[in-house]
Amino acid sequence: MPKTKKQVSTAKAVSAVKDSSALSEVKQIYKFMQDNNLGTVDYEQGGTHVRLVRMPPAQVAVPVAAGAFEEQEGQSAPKPQYSQTIKSPLMGIFFRGSSPSAPPFVKEGEQVKAGTPICLIEAMKVFNEVKASNDCIIKKVLVENGQPVKPGDLLFAIEKI
Repeated sequence: MPKTKKQVSTAKAVSAVKDSSALSEVKQIYKFMQDNNLGTVDYEQGGTHVRLVRMPPAQVAVPVAAGAFEEQEGQSAPKPQYSQTIKSPLMGIFFRGSSPSAPPFVKEGEQVKAGTPICLIEAMKVFNEVKASNDCIIKKVLVENGQPVKPGDLLFAIEKI
């Protein structure tokens, strides 16, 4: 069975990579690319063309379970004055709105339905939306906009409906 044009070019590419001098040149080009923080490098020598492309790291949105409604009972730490709260599900930076100049998602005294976005927590440059898991009234916002939070930190004092 005769080789197709694609099979021949693939075979040439494989044999070129197997050549240790060609592989060492590609490694040098890649090191140059990293050292100079380049996204793409095209290199051609003696009829051989090499193009290296670095992809930016993928940003993956992490789903956040908003099951952060918990009663404040049986803790040995000093009890806050709030019996029902919404806690931070992860570590990051707390934001009340979608941007510093945007209005907050919820305000004190506001009634919210289950599934309503109530804040954002930025973790590793990914903005994770925290949603209300139950119908409730926001009694008090307990964290300042732009403050770092840890899992379990109190974000909102609420009253379940």
